[in-house]
Amino acid sequence: IVSRQYILNEKPKGIINIVDATSIERSLYLSMQLMELEIPMVLALNMMDEVRGNGGSIHINEMEEALGIPVVAISASKNEGIEELISHALHVARYQEKPLRSDFCDVNDHNGAVHRCLHGIMHLIEDHAKAAGIPVRFAATKLVEGDKRIEALLKLDKNELEFVEHIIVQMEEERGLDRASAIADMRYSFIKKLVAACVIKPKESKERERSKKIDSILTGKYTAIPSFIIIIGLTFWLTFGVIGKILQEQLENLIGILTQIVDKGLVAWHTNEVVHSLIIDGIFNGVGSVLSFIPIIVTLFFFLSLLEDTGYMARVAFVMDKLLRRLGLSGRSIVPMLIGFGCSVPGVMSCRTLPSERDRKMTIMLIPFMSCSAKLPIYAMFSTAFFPKYSALVMILLYVIGIITGIITALISKSTAFKGEAVPFVMELPNYRIPSAKNTLQLLWDKSKDFLTRAFTVIFIASIVIWFLTTFNFHLNIASDSKDSMLSVIAGFISSIFAPIGFGDWRITSALITGFMAKESVVSTLSVLFGSTDALRSALSIESAASLLVFCLLYTPCVATIAAVKRELGRKWSVGMILLQCSVAWLGAGTVYLIGSLILR
Repeated sequence: IVSRQYILNEKPKGIINIVDATSIERSLYLSMQLMELEIPMVLALNMMDEVRGNGGSIHINEMEEALGIPVVAISASKNEGIEELISHALHVARYQEKPLRSDFCDVNDHNGAVHRCLHGIMHLIEDHAKAAGIPVRFAATKLVEGDKRIEALLKLDKNELEFVEHIIVQMEEERGLDRASAIADMRYSFIKKLVAACVIKPKESKERERSKKIDSILTGKYTAIPSFIIIIGLTFWLTFGVIGKILQEQLENLIGILTQIVDKGLVAWHTNEVVHSLIIDGIFNGVGSVLSFIPIIVTLFFFLSLLEDTGYMARVAFVMDKLLRRLGLSGRSIVPMLIGFGCSVPGVMSCRTLPSERDRKMTIMLIPFMSCSAKLPIYAMFSTAFFPKYSALVMILLYVIGIITGIITALISKSTAFKGEAVPFVMELPNYRIPSAKNTLQLLWDKSKDFLTRAFTVIFIASIVIWFLTTFNFHLNIASDSKDSMLSVIAGFISSIFAPIGFGDWRITSALITGFMAKESVVSTLSVLFGSTDALRSALSIESAASLLVFCLLYTPCVATIAAVKRELGRKWSVGMILLQCSVAWLGAGTVYLIGSLILR
C-alpha cells in the first residue's frame, strides 16, 4: 500500500521492477499490478546466473512482446546486465514509454466472466478515474478487490456503487469464485501461460537441496527454537566476550592516551580552567566514552549481517509465526520487530506494510521492547563494570527480558485493547547462500556512520549541555560542589521516584533524562557526572546496577521513535507509549531490585 500510494501521488518518471528469476511465477504477480498503474517500467530478471547454472533459460524477447515492457536479464551479485538495465530505465523514463499492456483478462477464460466484469466497471467509472488521476484499469480491479481507499478516491455515488456491486456479484456467480480469488486466478492464469511460452524451468538446484537438509534442523519441529537460541547465544558471546570485547579495550586505551595528551597540552598552554574542563570533562569523557563502544556495535552487526545474508533471518520469521499467533500477531510482525533490534524508528515505519490495522498498532506498541542497538553502550558499560565475568550472559538476559516483557504485554493486549485474530501469513524462504562481502561491509559502514553521526551531533551537544548544567549553578557561577549545580537541583525533583528501585542518585536521574533524546547519551552523561567507572561502582550496588539495566531496557524509547509513532498512529498513541514503557520499566526494575536484594542480603 505504501509503494502504491507513492506511485499514485508522486507519479515517478519510471519504475525498475526487480524480480527473482528462480521463482518467476510468484514474482510476476506484483509486476502485473505495477503495469496496471501505467508508469514506464523495466522488468529486471535477477539471479539469471542461477537459472542458467541449473539448466534453465528465459526467452527475453518473447517475454518482452507478451508483457509490452523492456525485460533485462541481470545478476546483481555478479554485476551482470546492470548497465543495460540502467540504459533501458533511462530510455523509458525519458520518453515516457508506458507499458503496452495492462489488460490481462482473457475473453475466452471461463466464458469471459472476469473480462466482462472488469470492462463493464471500466466504462462506468472512466470519468471518475480520470478526475482522480488513477488509471481506469487499475481502479476497476481494485474496486473488484474491495479496496476502500480507491473507492473513496473515485467518489462514486450510491447508484454507481450499487451497480458496481451488482456487476461483481454476477461475475462471482458465473465464475464460481469470490471476487478476490477471481482476480488472483485471472492474474495467475496469465502468468502460467506466459511462463509456459517463455521459460525453460531449471532443475532443482544444489543450493535448494542443501537448503532442505539445513532446514530439517534449523526449522525442525523440535530443533528450531534450540537452534535459534544457540545461534543467537554464540553471536552474543563472540561479540561481548571475545572479539568485540578485545577491540573495545584497545580503542578505550587509545582514547585514554589521546585524552592524556590533550590534557597535558592544555595544562602546558595554561588554558582557562573552564575551557579545560569543557574539553576534557565534557567532550572527551562524554563523547569518548560512547565512541569506545563502536567495536561492539560493529561486531554485533557483522554477525547479524551474516545471518541475514545467509537467509537464516527469514527462517526466524517462519519459526516465530506459531508463537506470534498465540500472541495475536502473524509472522509478518516479526520483520518490524527484528528491525527494532537495530533501531526502533525504521521498525515502527516498516509496520506500514502490515495489512491489518490491528496488527499494525499492536506491533508498533511492542517494538520498543525489542532492545535497539542504541542501548548497547549502556549494557556494555554496566555489564563490564559490575558483571565482568558474566557480561555476555547479562547481555543475553537483557534481550530475553525485553522479549518476555513484550510477550506478556502482547498477551494482555490481545485480551483487552487489541481483540481479534491475526491475518494469515505466507512467506517464501530463500535458499541458503554464502554471505556477500560487499553487503556485509556496506551494512557495517552504514551502522558505523550512523553511530558516529549521533556521537558528533546529538551526543556531542548533550555532553556539552550536561557539562554546563553540572559545572554552573543558577547564578551562572562555577559550582564548588556538583550537588549545588543546576543539574543536581533539576534532577533532584524526580530522583525520589527511583529511590525505591535502587538508584535515587540525581546523577543517574540526569542520565535517564538525556537518554530520552538519545539512548547513547546515558553513557556520556554518566561519564561526565561520575568521571570514572570506579566512582560509578561506588555509587551503585550490584542489585541497583541490575535494576538500572532493566529500567534502561524498558523505559520510554528515544524522542525520534516517539515522533515516528506520533506520525504513524497520532499523539494519543505516542503519549500512551511513553506512559506504558515508563510504568513497565519501573515495575520491572523494582522486581529485579527486590529479588536481587533478597538474594544478596
